[in-house]
Amino acid sequence: MINGKKIVVVMPAYNAEKTLEQTYNEIPFDIVDDVILTDDFSKDQTVQKARELGIREVIIHQKNKGYGGNQKSCYNRALELGADIVVMVHPDYQYTPLLIHSMAYMLANNVYPVALASRILGKGALRGGMPLIKYISNRFLTFFENLLLNQKLSEYHTGFRAFSADVLRRINYNVNSDDFIFDNEMLAQIFYSGYEIGEMTCPTKYFKEASSINLRRSTKYGFGVLGVAVKYRLCKWGLMKSRLFS
Repeated sequence: MINGKKIVVVMPAYNAEKTLEQTYNEIPFDIVDDVILTDDFSKDQTVQKARELGIREVIIHQKNKGYGGNQKSCYNRALELGADIVVMVHPDYQYTPLLIHSMAYMLANNVYPVALASRILGKGALRGGMPLIKYISNRFLTFFENLLLNQKLSEYHTGFRAFSADVLRRINYNVNSDDFIFDNEMLAQIFYSGYEIGEMTCPTKYFKEASSINLRRSTKYGFGVLGVAVKYRLCKWGLMKSRLFS
């Protein structure tokens, strides 16, 4: 806890057996009260590894619900456990949980209601091995989103995020996509509801075991991101309605 606020870490997992232990061992349990791992019908031994590590809250999907569907299970359970602050970190060890301290303090001290760990601030992305094409795509999509959402984030695509429980209760993330575009829809909902988002720089690692999506799904994701930004702007102008922004 920080300032009496319960902190819950959630890890949406899919085939994370080889990297879960490294990720878990860097979680700062001096402030983290609970850890939730949701296994999205992995084909490896992710669940067994989680139990070996002593993770008490393990949710097992009986079929693959997708990246967004996995996060929904994480956040719903965290709120059920009475979390005040929910930190989402991927168990693929692409991001270091050592930064949970800094992210949680931003929320616990009411500096920001949401915090993102950015790979783009500084030079961490390319230095950490982010493929150049992914970097360029990230920069293009972020520019377009900032333009239509009237914001100035360094990136919208990080998988390391912290939310206050108030924000999670306010936005209706359960209506979002079950695919990768879920992350983007969630940030758009947060801005639409009038919240601010803080960022901090974060090193990143790209290696064989780290999660990634193929070209086809990356392309689908990119068009989905553009669609969310356009929908946001049209709703702001009162030209359309969407259940995302109700």
